[in-house]
Amino acid sequence: MLTIGAGKTRLCEGITRREWLRVGALGAAGLALPELLLGQAAGAAPRTDRTFGRAKSCILAFLFGAPGHQDLWDLKPDAPAEYRGEFRPIRTSAAGIEICELLPQTARQAHHLTLVRSVTHPDDTHTVAMHYMLTGHRHAQPQTNPQNKPTDFPCFGAVMRHLRAGSGPIPSGISLNAPANQVSANNHIFPGFFAGFLGAEADPLFLAQDPNRPGFRPFEPAPGLSAPRLSRRRSLLQEVDARWKEAEPALAARRLEGHLRQALELTTSTAARQAFDLEGEPTALRDRYGRHPFGQGLLLSRRLVEAGVRLVTVNWMRDDAFWDTHSKNFSQLRESLLPPFDRAFSALLEDLSARGLLDETLVVCLGEFGRTPKINANAGRDHWAACNTVVLAGAGIRGGAVYGASDALAAYPASAPVTPDDLSATIYHALGLDPATEIVDPLGRPLPLSRGGPVHALFG
Repeated sequence: MLTIGAGKTRLCEGITRREWLRVGALGAAGLALPELLLGQAAGAAPRTDRTFGRAKSCILAFLFGAPGHQDLWDLKPDAPAEYRGEFRPIRTSAAGIEICELLPQTARQAHHLTLVRSVTHPDDTHTVAMHYMLTGHRHAQPQTNPQNKPTDFPCFGAVMRHLRAGSGPIPSGISLNAPANQVSANNHIFPGFFAGFLGAEADPLFLAQDPNRPGFRPFEPAPGLSAPRLSRRRSLLQEVDARWKEAEPALAARRLEGHLRQALELTTSTAARQAFDLEGEPTALRDRYGRHPFGQGLLLSRRLVEAGVRLVTVNWMRDDAFWDTHSKNFSQLRESLLPPFDRAFSALLEDLSARGLLDETLVVCLGEFGRTPKINANAGRDHWAACNTVVLAGAGIRGGAVYGASDALAAYPASAPVTPDDLSATIYHALGLDPATEIVDPLGRPLPLSRGGPVHALFG
């Protein structure tokens, strides 16, 4: 081991599931040498000439609900029984690194991974924690359950759409699967998945449909929409756009025009339809990823980065099995969560590596926080933001490494703490965006993409 740095479900907040966006034809769319290596990493000079902009794209796998780090990536087999849990660590393809016994396929890909075992922040509430982890900026209303607001800081995909829009019809920021699309009866939408103050036109393109469903073709024209009809609608949209330029349009109308234009471009683009055509993949490869939303979402993310998309977020689709395991933690992990995750995540790493894409694709796997060191009376683990593990691979990230460490109970960082600010700075750095780059909020205030610093020791 190289150690560097040292149906209907509810979250506990009571939010129910409902799809909020449907994209139709024209709709809106352990440490081996701890002291020595920790000191070397902390004192190492940034190698920005080799690491800045190394990633052409980023795939962010978001495990909605937050898995327990001590049950997946940072097991403590010598801790008391009420802390260590039911699972045992197994060896991996990286010497000295062990992970959960229920992740055998991921264990064979560990030589690609760096485990950051010292991620920490103060927010134990799902909504603001998601915002913090998916934007790198702490929410203005910590320890609450706020709705998505136009004053929020933009998520990674929105920043890429704003600053690296690209030239083709496929947006540079895309979000797959359902958790970001959770809407309760009072129209609650989670913060952290949207463009916030950059405006709705910078929102990542959301595809809430299950990519595992037969006939998944989100941009196929609806029956009856022939090529001539689409051409006429394109002409009509161009005429409307010209009229709007002659007068100051209402904001809502301008947003509608943007959504319609995007939907039309995607519907009429052969390249876009091909990028989203999972049925073009071999059956054996689809089976390797797993026939479930997360697996097919990760496979689709690989196709999208091949098509030039800069940032793809693949959410763990919220269904009867998600990671908020306040009760029956171990049975849920064993039966419903870890087998499909292991299959899909390992397949992504293997596939990217085999195609030569891992060198230019940053892979980040995270949840919104960790889970309590001590097991509760319901055989579950509760929210715990003080310590967590984030997994990175590709785009120059060291393989077969651990950065930072937690204490004996996986409760707090014991060395090299990493905040969501630092994590966001590292992601932007890898994608070729200076974290100090400023974007302007509606009040005219320039705000940096990140107030953290890239963790240069993560890169080889």
